[in-house]
Amino acid sequence: MDNRNCLIGLHELEGVGWKTIHQLLNRFSEPRALIGRSASEIASCGIRSAIAELIATRLTPDFIEQKLHLYRSQSIRVMTLYDEDYPLNLKEIAQPPWVLYVKGDPSYLNGRLLGIVGTRTPTLYGKKIAEEWAASLSRAGFGIVSGLARGIDSKAHIGALQGKAKTVAVLGCAINVIYPRENALLYRNIEQQGVIISEYPIGTSMHPGMFPQRNRIIAGLSMGVTVVEAAKDSGSLITVEFALDASRDVFAVPGPIHSRQSSGVHKLLKDGAKLVTCVEEIVEEYKHMINVDEINVALQHKPSFELTDDEIEIVRKLTDEPISIDTLLEDSQFTFGHLHAVLLSLVLKKAIKQLPGSTYIRA
Repeated sequence: MDNRNCLIGLHELEGVGWKTIHQLLNRFSEPRALIGRSASEIASCGIRSAIAELIATRLTPDFIEQKLHLYRSQSIRVMTLYDEDYPLNLKEIAQPPWVLYVKGDPSYLNGRLLGIVGTRTPTLYGKKIAEEWAASLSRAGFGIVSGLARGIDSKAHIGALQGKAKTVAVLGCAINVIYPRENALLYRNIEQQGVIISEYPIGTSMHPGMFPQRNRIIAGLSMGVTVVEAAKDSGSLITVEFALDASRDVFAVPGPIHSRQSSGVHKLLKDGAKLVTCVEEIVEEYKHMINVDEINVALQHKPSFELTDDEIEIVRKLTDEPISIDTLLEDSQFTFGHLHAVLLSLVLKKAIKQLPGSTYIRA
């Protein structure tokens, strides 16, 4: 059994986290050295007795193969620090994930990536900035990293899918868990056209501490992080702290001075974040990495989309007054899954807008 598979097996054991693996590898140097060790040997490096017993009894070739089969059966790629295609930027942070679970195209993880983060309760201004800037940056060849949360994250992913460089969604839960549920269609779209990653094994129970840890991965993958809207207590500021620790660029989009959603952004600006008022000011920081002429064309590009017959049918049913998805389902006679796919496509094409409560209007 090789080291990468032994590391995956170790990572799959409940109660074995990043620090425990770090302690074990400091003592035993490689994961395969743990196979066949007694609980007392494992506990000798400071591991709690219950966890040492778990490792001694459960970390077997059969257990490891069972876990590998589970992920193969669900078309989930398992990537470890031992793999050559492990994201280079992520290796540079203080606590790179030992294991990543991946859905979609893992090659995106080593592209030119920029993070966009912000509040879960954005204003219309914040939503517009996040989506439009993500689309422009994606067309210019920058992949967009965010956390698939409500608000700014979702808008950043939606915008990125309109471009060419796609998007990376970093989950704060297990790879097979869609949270929030309202992002189910966006999750599937990113799975097909981008990449979804998590450091949490299937079966991991959700708890609040997982989401701040997720933010270190967003920062670690990104060359720079843009904060669109964030209050002073926003979790997005944790991403900024990780970005600064990893020597990444931090950009901040100013908002109205009385807006609570921008209060945290304004503090970032006072603390030295770079103020940006247009996409070009972000691109300028990385012009040494890109073909400037191609970027200028991409930023000026305004994509046009043709609508399918099903999309036209839905657009005709919408007005300036919000219509619920239940009403559209009844009126269209589409299946639930097909209607969701059509609605997401129309949102991406900016032909319609989604409002709170799963209601829609014409754009």
